[in-house]
Amino acid sequence: MRKLLRPIRVVLLFRIDWKKLFFIGAILTLLRLVVQISTLPHPLTEWGLFPSLEVSSYRNSNHEKKLRELPASPDNRFNISQHAPLVVSLNSTYGLSQRMRVLEKREQVSRQRKLRKHVSAGEKSITPPSPVRNVSNNLPRYIASLTPDEALAYAKREIDNAPLVRDDQGLHTPLFRNVSAFKRSYELMELILKVYIYKEGKRPIFHQPYLRGIYSSEGWFLKLMEESHHFVTRDPEKAHLFYLPYSARQLQRVLYVPNSHNLKPLSVFLRDYVNMLAAKYPFWNRTRGSNHFLVACHDWGPYTLKDHEELSRNTIKALCNADISEGIFYNGKDVSLPETIIRNPRRPLRNLGGKRVSQRPILAFFAGNMHGPVRPKLLKYWRDKDESIKIYGPLPHRVSRVMSYSEHMKSSKFCLCPMGYEVNSPRIVEAIYYECVPVIIADNFALPFDEVLEWRAFSVVVAEEDIPRLKEILLSIPLRRYQAMQNNVKMLQKHFLWNSTPTRYDLFHMILHSIWFSRLNQLQV
Repeated sequence: MRKLLRPIRVVLLFRIDWKKLFFIGAILTLLRLVVQISTLPHPLTEWGLFPSLEVSSYRNSNHEKKLRELPASPDNRFNISQHAPLVVSLNSTYGLSQRMRVLEKREQVSRQRKLRKHVSAGEKSITPPSPVRNVSNNLPRYIASLTPDEALAYAKREIDNAPLVRDDQGLHTPLFRNVSAFKRSYELMELILKVYIYKEGKRPIFHQPYLRGIYSSEGWFLKLMEESHHFVTRDPEKAHLFYLPYSARQLQRVLYVPNSHNLKPLSVFLRDYVNMLAAKYPFWNRTRGSNHFLVACHDWGPYTLKDHEELSRNTIKALCNADISEGIFYNGKDVSLPETIIRNPRRPLRNLGGKRVSQRPILAFFAGNMHGPVRPKLLKYWRDKDESIKIYGPLPHRVSRVMSYSEHMKSSKFCLCPMGYEVNSPRIVEAIYYECVPVIIADNFALPFDEVLEWRAFSVVVAEEDIPRLKEILLSIPLRRYQAMQNNVKMLQKHFLWNSTPTRYDLFHMILHSIWFSRLNQLQV
């Protein structure tokens, strides 16, 4: 046996080159390992790593591969996509369930993002966002997650289901058609509304407010709107409304040729301005101008829009000359802008207030120029006809020396507000300032804020044909009702005041709310 093993030992110890043998064996082992790796279903690195997933495809053209659906296998478990390999513990399913929840959540986010798209040009039907539980706990963040059109749809739905308001310290309930809906709408306006103001346009027509006189409403709104940090946004993609920041008064002063009776240069100027904006930006063309608005108090404001069809028909127009009979002002879409006289821009609130009912011996009062069809008729029937009704043309000097114009209004139960050449009159706001019940005589006039205010609670509307019956109509109002109306005028006053720094529910906010409310009414949710 020993003789047999001896030659084998000699061969193993002295005849074989073990270094070469080990080298050849290592090479064969590596080759076998490479062959095995090449047959794996996934790259070797993916077995130990969890790759990031792209869940959105609308932002970047390089990310157009969407997350694949995870099909359910017969045993009700998810089959793993080759784009999402997972490391799973062999003795626990916890890791797998956690990954599945992550994938399901990301797929849900992807589907939600696909639903958020702007309404295409001309479309007014918007799908409201799905109800979210516990939204009130974090409402600002929820609103910020919505597109502008989704936010408007959400606001419209909330207003339709406004909670009942029985008593509110900031609002006098009898003044409003539906105080609950107004309060909710106003709150949502404060929370949601963002306005983009176009920077284009040179002074003085653009960005230069005119703050004095009977056309000052447009100037004060322009001033306060451009100063607003709360409502103005610099990002037009976040805007719910777009403001055309021009002054109709300045337009008339700069471009109108005196005594020419030609408004064509004014309307062509605005036409070219809008066409420039439409060519430079995509925002006008998205809705054909229906989410844009303008504010114009000059009597010519409506007539300077005629050369641009979309500007005249689609844009929300806040106009003092709110005449529903001319086919330019559309009641329910456009906004009746209150006409205010500001004599001193540094003190816009001077001479406010009036006298108590017992100190108002004059039944009705009017003094003013005799232009238009209604005022001469008023003078014809009531001038020097009755001691309790004081009707004048321009207030005579002999009368004003004894009692000024403002004192006449403060001493009258009713202040007559007949139309002139146009339907609007600054006397309506003057009467409110002096706590005198306004009597409006203008058949085709759309009353300011009529969508929210109950004008019968604090004013009297008399048809032009009923001017001969004026005294009869006014005396038919019982004293108790008149006292309630006059008290309502006092409570209404704050809604018609210009403040250098805007306050809640003042005139700036009421105008803006009417524009906001008009935009909501355009939507069909």
